Amino acid sequence: MAGMASVAGVAALESSPTSAATEASQSSAEQTPSTSAETKVPAGFEPVWSDEFDQPGLPDPTKWKYDTHRNEQGWYNNEKQYYAAGRLENSRVENGNLVIEAHKEDLAPAGFADWGGQEYSSARLITQGLGDWTYGFFEIRAKLPCGTGTWPAIWTLPSDPDVVWPAGGEIDIMEHVGFEPGVIHHSIHTTAFNFFRGTQKTSQHEVPTACDAMHKYQLLWAPQLLMFAVDDAPKFLFRKESDKQTRWPFDKPQHLLLNIAVGGTWGGQKGIDPDAFPARMEVDYVRVYRPTSLIEAERQGSSQ
Repeated sequence: MAGMASVAGVAALESSPTSAATEASQSSAEQTPSTSAETKVPAGFEPVWSDEFDQPGLPDPTKWKYDTHRNEQGWYNNEKQYYAAGRLENSRVENGNLVIEAHKEDLAPAGFADWGGQEYSSARLITQGLGDWTYGFFEIRAKLPCGTGTWPAIWTLPSDPDVVWPAGGEIDIMEHVGFEPGVIHHSIHTTAFNFFRGTQKTSQHEVPTACDAMHKYQLLWAPQLLMFAVDDAPKFLFRKESDKQTRWPFDKPQHLLLNIAVGGTWGGQKGIDPDAFPARMEVDYVRVYRPTSLIEAERQGSSQ
């Protein structure tokens, strides 16, 4: 992988993050992005977890849970969706893809005990407790919805349920708001850097076919840096510049989240177009790789 494949594992990144960033920037400028499903993994990494979505029906319960904890109270950021659990209308595997689909509908007849009066349904899938990792290379190949009012995201949060946001850090591998079709955002949030303070670290760029074709959204997470890429082209680098937990909390396990929010303080800035629904995010696969050296060190530690 240009920029990433040349980085020979976490050890090289730790020893020279500045040179790695420079090389990534140069490679990005020289590279022609590809929407190919071929995975080009950084040197020295091996697969540890994946879902290829090859079994039709509900998402694999050994790999995914449903996050519904704020349905009754209403979701953060003034979002307007109800996140359904185990409901084919909102999350299913079909034709080799995971489909997360948001609908505008009357949910009263469904009789959901935790329904908070929302007029939209969607799904928020998480790997917490089933897939939790510290450091690694993450690749999610997906096609996004573009309707005004949609807010799809591919991101991570701390796996420790007792950690209160933003103390444990948030990594937004991909965010997209429908009123800006094809504009991809990569961000991190910590106690020192977050949107409430206006200090979040973020980057945006255009992927014109984000809603028409599959693209690879990628994160390289190492002890000294976070590098974000699309279709193998590095786009944003955040380096560890302090040992303070408020500035770099990214040294503990995190889990993946896939969801479509509706409206909200950001996604709803231009309103919600009811004709945009149903709105779907299709995911071809989710793959996680970790450094072989780190895996071996953990195995040796657990055997002692």
